[in-house]
Amino acid sequence: MPAIARIFIALLILSALFWLVEYLFSANPAQKKSRKDLNTDLIYWFITPLISKNITRIAIGLLLFAVFQQDLATIRNYLEHTGTWLSRQPFWLQAIGIVLTGDFISYWMHRAFHRGWLWDFHAIHHSSVSLDWLSSVRLHPLNDLLMRIPQVMAILALGFSPAAIAVYAPFLTFYAIMLHANVNWSFGKFGWLIASPVFHRWHHTAQKEGLNKNFAGLIPAYDWLFGTYYMPKGRQPEKFGLPDKQVPDGFFAQMLHPFQRNKTPQGIISGNKGDATVRC
Repeated sequence: MPAIARIFIALLILSALFWLVEYLFSANPAQKKSRKDLNTDLIYWFITPLISKNITRIAIGLLLFAVFQQDLATIRNYLEHTGTWLSRQPFWLQAIGIVLTGDFISYWMHRAFHRGWLWDFHAIHHSSVSLDWLSSVRLHPLNDLLMRIPQVMAILALGFSPAAIAVYAPFLTFYAIMLHANVNWSFGKFGWLIASPVFHRWHHTAQKEGLNKNFAGLIPAYDWLFGTYYMPKGRQPEKFGLPDKQVPDGFFAQMLHPFQRNKTPQGIISGNKGDATVRC
């Protein structure tokens, strides 16, 4: 089956699934399903898996080629048979190790994307004012590329099995979609251990109290350890997007936005010159 057909079928299945989930457990029942930027996110739905993710895979392949100076089949065979201590561990233990390692790197990379020139790419992801599962794919290709390469290369360098990594990647993608859903799940007492939709919705809020909080994608304990955890009891964010509008509407305008010279540095917390931190 062609890739575009698989994506279309996946869209239909996920649309039905998350429509039902958001209907039953809505965090904001008044939020409209037919929002004005829906067409933009539908474009992202196809572009992100078909183009952005493949750009990232190609870049990782080129990096591995540059390191090993071998074809990818030889590299894969070598990585699968290196026999490192980590690769000999049970699959479930490797999975835990990959999640802990990958999310630790992701946490600090995510914080980096809220600073300086990297924010120009990441602000696109934060531009959704009606946060739901589909807005999770609103991601500039270079955002995905620069975020994933350090994760994958570090996990491979540590000696985890490529087979375990292959399972981690699609799990991370599905979980990211779920985190953006318009649902009221906070996971109760386990909310500090596993990232919930409410936890991540506070990361996307445009309200001052939640800015620069909740960077972890899977393990909120990292936010707690490094002082960025925010989960007010019995409350949920009411406003999403950027504190000041700085990203244009429309897919193509957003692709060009990071490269425009006349961007207005809005939504910045005062700080030392050259070390400003974006407030969202």
